[in-house]
Amino acid sequence: MTAPQPLHDPAVVDALGADLRAADYTTTGVAEFLGDGANEALARGIWWPALSVTAEPADDRQALATLVRLFLLGSDESEVALAQAFPATKLTALVANGVVEPTPSGGYRAALDIRPHADDHAEYLVISDQDAAMRPGPVAHDHVLGIGGASVSLARAVIREPARRALDIGTGCGIQALHLNAHCEEIVATDTNPRALALAAATARLNGMEWDLRAGSLFEPVAGERFDLIVSNPPFVVGTGGQDYIYRDSGIAGDALCERLIRELPNHLNPGGTAQLLANWMIIDGTDWRERVAGWLDGTGLDAWVVQREAADPISYVSLWLSDAGEDPAEAARRGEHWLAWFEATGVSAIGMGSITVRAHEIGEDREPDVVIEEITGAGEEVTGPEAAAFLARRAYLRRTDDEGLLAARLSTAPVFLEEQSLPGEDGWQQVAATVRRPGGPGAALGVDEVSRALLAGCRGEVPLGVLLGLLADFHGVDGDALAQAALPVVREAIGRGILYEAR
Repeated sequence: MTAPQPLHDPAVVDALGADLRAADYTTTGVAEFLGDGANEALARGIWWPALSVTAEPADDRQALATLVRLFLLGSDESEVALAQAFPATKLTALVANGVVEPTPSGGYRAALDIRPHADDHAEYLVISDQDAAMRPGPVAHDHVLGIGGASVSLARAVIREPARRALDIGTGCGIQALHLNAHCEEIVATDTNPRALALAAATARLNGMEWDLRAGSLFEPVAGERFDLIVSNPPFVVGTGGQDYIYRDSGIAGDALCERLIRELPNHLNPGGTAQLLANWMIIDGTDWRERVAGWLDGTGLDAWVVQREAADPISYVSLWLSDAGEDPAEAARRGEHWLAWFEATGVSAIGMGSITVRAHEIGEDREPDVVIEEITGAGEEVTGPEAAAFLARRAYLRRTDDEGLLAARLSTAPVFLEEQSLPGEDGWQQVAATVRRPGGPGAALGVDEVSRALLAGCRGEVPLGVLLGLLADFHGVDGDALAQAALPVVREAIGRGILYEAR
């Protein structure tokens, strides 16, 4: 007989939610209880300050202290402490629904990870499995990943515009669906892992939400359906084709799962619809990774912005995922050796990691796809929802504005910094390069010379670009038409990077 999935009883989920809310188990409540120092340390993985704070709490904070120790610090708790922290849920129900489990010491420890999470809209509670740092031994085959760096990165990158229908492929614990709820009318979330669907259902109910949860791989559960927004943090790990852990391994060799996901998007996006996903891709020795990802998009008809944030060497990549699973050293060494041998045989010199944003054409748009593939690795230059939306809007502006229209436009320069690079010489510092940079913008940097510096300084939204170029041509004693011809590609690049924009 198959064991029931965790939190299979809706009444228990409701009681659990009531107990957690009563104790003020929220990001704000926990932060205020722990204090800035202990809370910031806990975010960095340093537990002892929080453990010290929770050791002797005030009477009205006893329940919250127990919840923090149980779910965030991984400690054993007594039956008395749990009875006080969960007056509505009851200990027997917590055990029967896989929330806590008995320990050899006679106490109880958390069997699930339940933690507060917040965005600009609200406070949430997210249910997942505990990671390898919280429990001895490797994670289970059907382990459900919680809030991690990748899931947060995708959540921040999604364009938060109102959508009627949204699809979350590989929902896991439901973190992406949770954020979609604020701006999407209907949410369909899929996963191949029954345990993930169970925990996602509990996460939805705990937060008063309703999602259409479906079992299946990629687009199989939504055959024939279309959406305004599709998001996915899929099991993108590049590997041999095994499926040791469902949350990371697709069971398909190499990066073929990400390619398949991209190629099938056009069949499921409404006109003008957007898809955003995280992906990994193989970088084959002697080849350009851009060509590989461009091949995935070829024939889809989709506009795209592909950003590679990092390229990891095989040993670093394999080590990252082996440590993530918490395997013992001997097993990790065996698996790692097999993994690296496969990379070598396949000619993989590195693995690219990044995000892909695509948009389907509107009805009646008959043009070639607009595809930008670039590497942006700078700290603070992560893709965010507002930046992704602005990028797509700028590309649309450039497509519909010909050179004549651009020369007639009044352009303004965004808030930028001018950075100059100089080398020491016989006559002092000699400038060798200059760059204009828009802070916080992914890839928002533009190399400039004397003329383009003057042009950007003069773009204040007061006169048409053509007039400004004419003034610069007169000042430098050059032909106006020749200067315009040379300047327009620079202007277009500056607009594309958000450094210039049309004043309204």
